[in-house]
Amino acid sequence: MSAAAATRSPPRADFAGAALVALGAVAFSGKAIIVKLGLRLGADAVTLLALRMLVALPLFLLMGLWAARRAPPLSAGDRWRVFALGVSGYYLASLFDFLGLAYISATLERVILYLTPTFVLLLGAVLARRRPTRVQLVALAISYAGVALAFGHDLRGGGEGVLTGSLLVLGSALSYAVYLYGSGEIVARVGAVRLTAYASTVAALLCIGQWWLLEPWAWPRLPSSVYALSLLNGTLCTVAPVLMTMIGVRRLGSGPASQIGMIGPVSTIVLSQLILHEPMGPWQIAGTALVVAGVLAVSRAKAG
Repeated sequence: MSAAAATRSPPRADFAGAALVALGAVAFSGKAIIVKLGLRLGADAVTLLALRMLVALPLFLLMGLWAARRAPPLSAGDRWRVFALGVSGYYLASLFDFLGLAYISATLERVILYLTPTFVLLLGAVLARRRPTRVQLVALAISYAGVALAFGHDLRGGGEGVLTGSLLVLGSALSYAVYLYGSGEIVARVGAVRLTAYASTVAALLCIGQWWLLEPWAWPRLPSSVYALSLLNGTLCTVAPVLMTMIGVRRLGSGPASQIGMIGPVSTIVLSQLILHEPMGPWQIAGTALVVAGVLAVSRAKAG
């Protein structure tokens, strides 16, 4: 009986890990849907971002306290590194993303954000002189061709606003790529959970402070549904995906988890159709498929 139970345990663990990563990807993709709904209800991007962070901040603080209970204190240098990573990876990435969603569809936003691994690869090529392999170069071409298709579909219906929004979301993807590239060295000393919690806390404080500077002591007069959406955004679409993905990666490893996470753009397409009723054409579907295929190839290929 014990041998049979031991034999059955890995499949259960693998299934649980895969389910957590998939749910995390779907939940995180729902962020764009919630932001679009909030914008339709009259809220602006800065306010929606601040409300999201107001909800998430206590949870990030609890996560950081839990991760730091037996960990050594950070050195002065690591404190500044964590602060810089929080500014790049979560503050600027979130700000550019929310601003961009005011101009482009949720599907195009998700497609552009999925270019992040390709930017990490390019940063390594420029800063660390790691030459991409031929497979990776082909994968990059496929990914950017997919974005071009999806962008062209939206550009015909949205005009200059689509270009502005796409550039903002592109800045979001690049900012998060800088965070991923820069966190490679420090994560071994600080720990993945503690780094995520601390960097997210920095970003949350900056987002809330930015809102207070722009709207000093003025609580936004918004429909109650906006606050309900922000509650969902701060919990189900922010903190929960982080925890689910971390647990899933621990069970599966980063390679399989990244492949399962490719469900994100697909879930965004489905949610945008069901909830937002955004227009969807064959070029946008083809572009999404190309981006997913290209990023998957980039993630699986080894650097030369």
